[in-house]
Amino acid sequence: MTPVSLTDVASYLPGEPVPAEFYTDFPGAEDKLRHHPMFKVPPLRHHVARDETNADMVERAVQPLIERHGAAEIRGVDVLLVHSQLPDLPFVGAGTEVARRLGLRPEWLVDVGNAGCASFVYMMKLARQILATTEAKTALICNAQSAAGQWFTQSEVRRLAQAAIPGDGCGVGYVTTSAQSPVLDVETRHIGEYAGDMTVAVDDGRKYWEPGESQLRIGFTDASVAKVLARGNRLVPEVVTELCRRLGVASSDIDALITNQPNRTFLRNWREALRLPAERHLNTFDAYGNLFGAAIPVTLDRAIGSGKVADGDLVVLGGFAHAGDFAGAVAVRWHGGRD
Repeated sequence: MTPVSLTDVASYLPGEPVPAEFYTDFPGAEDKLRHHPMFKVPPLRHHVARDETNADMVERAVQPLIERHGAAEIRGVDVLLVHSQLPDLPFVGAGTEVARRLGLRPEWLVDVGNAGCASFVYMMKLARQILATTEAKTALICNAQSAAGQWFTQSEVRRLAQAAIPGDGCGVGYVTTSAQSPVLDVETRHIGEYAGDMTVAVDDGRKYWEPGESQLRIGFTDASVAKVLARGNRLVPEVVTELCRRLGVASSDIDALITNQPNRTFLRNWREALRLPAERHLNTFDAYGNLFGAAIPVTLDRAIGSGKVADGDLVVLGGFAHAGDFAGAVAVRWHGGRD
């Protein structure tokens, strides 16, 4: 197979950090799930501005790639893959607008609507397959998360435990047909029996798009939270372990593990299951909260920039989506030094 590399990553965080008190001190901020391990509040997160779109964030996140690789190289990408955690418009993904903003004319453009918090892994798999089997040479993959400052700041939702966990941001990856930082293998699982377990709820029973007074929220219950916690605890170690088995390495040999970051409980349980010390399971949860699909590329970018990912490291990116309907992991041998 043609070698394919994750050549570079970059990211963007909107606005100034928002403290936990924005939620916990909000009038009526009471919820029986507040002290559940799924909903322990991070100190900080970022929110999009009211008029800031997913395409805005992608455009800003890509700028470091343009600075490092040149505008012509980025404009010439053959593949554009985009996942928007909260689409700006019904029916229309952000991909075509991103292409317009950046001056791209990709042969392949896919707005990826599934794979949620692990969509960066899934898009890595798609990019690798396209680049290895077609004439395409370069791909740009983009994760934009904009729900925190819009959906979760609604007056009735803001008081709930679920609202204080998410943060907004965007991470992007540049993938090329090269052996510089090779993608070693990818493990993905679409788990149909869990489809539909992630729900949204409104108090008046309307369809989410119908007019009404109640505000849309995620439909968490004690039972659904217990299911997600049990599945998440199991799925991420499973896919990472299977990936390592195929590579012929122990999970404890991973130099840097970066996952989605729903909460501290998952982070602790995953690293313990994989026999990794905390310093090798990197996250940005306390600074940025749950970034959903953007967490993996944002955290990877921050880790490379701070020297926590070094030349030659075995880097594994992994996670699960929604209530467990997707899980995946990808291994990269990182050689992406920055000047």
